[in-house]
Amino acid sequence: MTDDPDAGRRGPALSVAIGGAVILAVVGLLSARPDVAAMGLPLALWSGFAIARGTAGGEAKVRIDALPGQDGELLTAIAVESDAEAVEMVIVQSERRTRRVIVPGGGSSVTARSTVLHSGPAIPVQAAARGFSLEGAALSKTAGPVAAGRQVAPPRRPIDALPLPRRLIGSHGAHEGRRQGQGGDFRDIHAFAPGDELRRVDWRATARMARRPGDLLVRRTNTLSDSSVVIAMDTSEDLGEVVSSWGSGDLERSGVTSLDLAREAARAIADSAIGAGDRVALHVLVHGGRSLRSGSGSRHLARVVAAIAATGQAREDASFRRTPPVPHGSVIFVLSTFFEGAAAQTALMWRASGHRVVAVDVLPPLDRTRLTRAQLIGLRTVLAERENVFADLHGAGVDVVTWADDPSSALLAIARVRR
Repeated sequence: MTDDPDAGRRGPALSVAIGGAVILAVVGLLSARPDVAAMGLPLALWSGFAIARGTAGGEAKVRIDALPGQDGELLTAIAVESDAEAVEMVIVQSERRTRRVIVPGGGSSVTARSTVLHSGPAIPVQAAARGFSLEGAALSKTAGPVAAGRQVAPPRRPIDALPLPRRLIGSHGAHEGRRQGQGGDFRDIHAFAPGDELRRVDWRATARMARRPGDLLVRRTNTLSDSSVVIAMDTSEDLGEVVSSWGSGDLERSGVTSLDLAREAARAIADSAIGAGDRVALHVLVHGGRSLRSGSGSRHLARVVAAIAATGQAREDASFRRTPPVPHGSVIFVLSTFFEGAAAQTALMWRASGHRVVAVDVLPPLDRTRLTRAQLIGLRTVLAERENVFADLHGAGVDVVTWADDPSSALLAIARVRR
């Protein structure tokens, strides 16, 4: 069994003390100055005491706990326990800024405050610690780094109404159906038949319209049905407002990204649909992406919001190999930037299968500053190709909504026209 090279090693203070004592002794002997040699005696005594005591510092243990924070910020408690005299902590915030903090080793806690720039999965804090004793003569093994992963839920955005499928097949809900049932608006007056309830008899209509004695007429109504809503998120790209930051991974200077808008749109659609009593399913359009089956209620909404908050950008192998199954007669919201053709092809395939499909464009408003002439030409080219994709979607009967503009009014207009 080999010892850890980082555990129990001498610190720089001990090396400086030994070197200073030796240098002062040599200079005092060469210059015949006993007073100079005597100046190195305290350093030599301190070094000998440190070596005799041992150079093993107390091992540090780091624990990170999430704290409830206010809107727009994350609070994280970093606790460290060590038998050493003091502990040096290295804290990395938002994977960019590094802070060094020295705290007592008897058990101390530091609170890190991080500003929330984007929703979704994030690592606000990474921490590593190392204990030291005897003024830095003894160093312990470095503990960590320990990372604290968090899932930031997107903000709420109310939506007045959502488009409905062309045919409602549910047996309960809040939407007016086309089948005979209970709870809806007036359908017709029909002759009493086996299975009809006596309380449905319309006595006034019977008195006016009955042709023979004993005939009864019942008042029939439409049924109230629920809608099946499917949210399909394309996470192959995460493009920010600042075009010059595309591909750099710099999320601090990118502004609002397409995945921020996609998560916001997914939560808004889920809130509106489940609030109306409809069923919601979630699918992430990547290979091995997470899927939630169709469901309703507050508990299902909490699961959907948690899944949305945990959805980040896909890996390099972002192409999805099969289309997730959706319930028959659903309205499907495809959330994508539509730079890649896979999302558009899937939307067209769902539309050809008879579903109502709404393509939600989550590309944020673009900031074209600091772009060269060649980059501007390239941007115009890909935007023109994207317009061709939208033209194909419109031609196939797919409604297109731009989330960065006014999605509530656009969805309400589509719902009214289709109704």
